[in-house]
Amino acid sequence: MRLPEGVTTRALRPEDAAEVCALMMAAETADVGEPFVDLPNLVGHWRRPSFDLATQTVGVVDGLLSGGPLVGYAEVSDGRYADVVVTPPHRGRGIGTALAWWTQEEARRQGGTQVGMAVPLGSPGDALLTALGYRVAWTSWILALPDGAAVVTQALPDGFSVRGMRPGASRGEDERAAYRVVEDAFGEWPDRRSQTFEDWAARTVQRPGSGAEHLRLAVDAGGHVVGVSVLSVSHGVGVVDNLAVRRDHRGRGLARALLADSFAVTRRQGATRSELSTDSRTGALGLYERVGMVVTSTWLHRVAVFSAQ
Repeated sequence: MRLPEGVTTRALRPEDAAEVCALMMAAETADVGEPFVDLPNLVGHWRRPSFDLATQTVGVVDGLLSGGPLVGYAEVSDGRYADVVVTPPHRGRGIGTALAWWTQEEARRQGGTQVGMAVPLGSPGDALLTALGYRVAWTSWILALPDGAAVVTQALPDGFSVRGMRPGASRGEDERAAYRVVEDAFGEWPDRRSQTFEDWAARTVQRPGSGAEHLRLAVDAGGHVVGVSVLSVSHGVGVVDNLAVRRDHRGRGLARALLADSFAVTRRQGATRSELSTDSRTGALGLYERVGMVVTSTWLHRVAVFSAQ
């Protein structure tokens, strides 16, 4: 990488998670006014069996010794999904450009032919990737149920109910059933690669701090799982990380019932606001707006396409 004078690079280690999280939070606050990432989510992301922290990340260090503070980092997952962050005081020095080129080389090394990352609309990252020729693949929105807004219970069809995970051996059955519903639902998106149960679980039901109350399941009269909501609470905000309903049960109000239930659960855990994200591939933006959620920020997934190695 062509880095400016005074900085160097190194691979990241598990013990860097807190520093990287602080770096990301500072960048998000500068770009959109508030942070979204939290440490448990980052740790769960790094713990995926498919992810090799030593080879799929790079940290930019202030100074010429590897022990200096991190001022930037980048990673590439699955040969196509990247994240690049530069702390605001060090922007404009060429670090972001160098890291963007690194993600292309790393994606190519992993066998990919394209790499993309989400950037806030109109942010310095958006301007940089535009200048580098990245195109918009899809648009994402973060939506919130405003502070203090009433959580209105949604009626379920006859024979259906919403519950949490069961204890003991049944918990594993519930986790596997939830994974199948989520994977089948998101597998309908064009050009999406499937993920293993182990990777999904590391980021959701097995991430630090996750408990039985953070997986909500819609079940039919026979006890079969037909809808899923995965929750977390961060910075006083209840977040719906995954929301999916089996194709043959859509249009019956199950998603709205799961949302209302999820909002109520996180409120009981101390959250004063509820959030989730969706993108233009899902067609679900209108659903969330109809239950009272409002868009708080808009993100673009920008992609660069290149030849295979």
